[in-house]
Amino acid sequence: MLFFAFTLFSCGTDTDAGEFVVGSDYLALNNKVIMIDTVTVEMSTINFDSLVTSNQSRILVGNYDDPIFGKVKSNSYFQLSSNNYALNNGGSDTEYVNYVFDSISMVLKYDNYFYGDTTKIQTFNIHRLTQKAKPNTDTGSFYNNSSLSYDEESLGTFSYKPRPVGKDSINIKMSNAFGEALFQRIKKRDISDFDTFTEYLKGLVIVPSTSNSASVIGFNTSKSLVRLYYSRYQAGVDEVPFFIDFSVLDATKQFNSISLDKTGTLIQNLPISSSKLSSVTTNRQGFIQSGTGVACRIDFPNLRQLKYISDNGAIVDAQLILKPINNSYSEKYPLADSLKIYVGDNLNRISSSLLNSAGAAVYGILNKKSDEFNENIGYTIPLGNFLQKEMLRTSDSKSSLILTLPGISKTVNRIVLGDQKHLNNKIQLKIYYISY
Repeated sequence: MLFFAFTLFSCGTDTDAGEFVVGSDYLALNNKVIMIDTVTVEMSTINFDSLVTSNQSRILVGNYDDPIFGKVKSNSYFQLSSNNYALNNGGSDTEYVNYVFDSISMVLKYDNYFYGDTTKIQTFNIHRLTQKAKPNTDTGSFYNNSSLSYDEESLGTFSYKPRPVGKDSINIKMSNAFGEALFQRIKKRDISDFDTFTEYLKGLVIVPSTSNSASVIGFNTSKSLVRLYYSRYQAGVDEVPFFIDFSVLDATKQFNSISLDKTGTLIQNLPISSSKLSSVTTNRQGFIQSGTGVACRIDFPNLRQLKYISDNGAIVDAQLILKPINNSYSEKYPLADSLKIYVGDNLNRISSSLLNSAGAAVYGILNKKSDEFNENIGYTIPLGNFLQKEMLRTSDSKSSLILTLPGISKTVNRIVLGDQKHLNNKIQLKIYYISY
């Protein structure tokens, strides 16, 4: 039998949107491919119960007042350790008496991530943990809503204008009293290994000051450290400097606690994770924010009616076009290059990533080509394979699409999308249906 392959490719990607194969009997002249753009699309906003933020290779610190989403804040917790818990004795214990403490500081290496206004001053405070970093016993992870108790006394304060691209790192001078006490314990060998060290210093947390809110900054977990400087004093001889580095050697013991105060916003009444907030109640808009677990849900309530168009027919391609709300994005709050798409159920439980017919993950790709009224800016998602399966589903259950942003567990990027009845930025669904 001869076969005809109907293949469509989505613009801006190197993966096909799906392939539909029909037999030669379907090539008759009366066969029709029609475009349908009247199918109902429902939009809502949901909130994941929690997101894993440990072992993400990023120390995320800062806060800012978002004009749409509310107050965003990220504290970063971590346990420190070292490859060396002894002073440089040169082979002789007698040299220990000549060692003296110099200073201690935290070095945070930028990892080029930032969000918000980096032209304004941001202030950090370092605090000592009073609770050991023990992750959830069931998953071995910490989450965006996890926290650990810490001492109110600041071990170091730093105010600066972030330069995450133009500069390598920031150096935060820490308390001399804290450094001296740690040094003396090492010198006296009260600290000699990881266990004795963590018993004394359970960990640290970096907390952004609420007195100034501007941005959230990312730092490289593996390259950031606390450095204790000391030297050997001998009369008539120049001091010889030494140091001991304490770093995050176990990334599972570092996590970011990311919070969102939604008071006074359109999403302040966002329900529990198994429910949804319809765009009807949020000014015809859907919301997405990484780090805080806010996501957008898309439903197609009447899709199955398409199978009654003809006795024999199929969806060969479909495109969902999502438009960001005008003036909701800017240089401070840029649009992400793509959307990550998941398939979920009525209770917002994710079953899988959205896949095409070849089994490859499907993303929403941003069209960056702007025009006078930004009408061309939007995300295109190829949905042919998904909608064909949903149309033919025999059970009563229906699948939804859940839209998130890349880096959901280690960024605070956000986006606002228009629903099907939004005045200026309407969601569009174009379905290509063949009857045979």
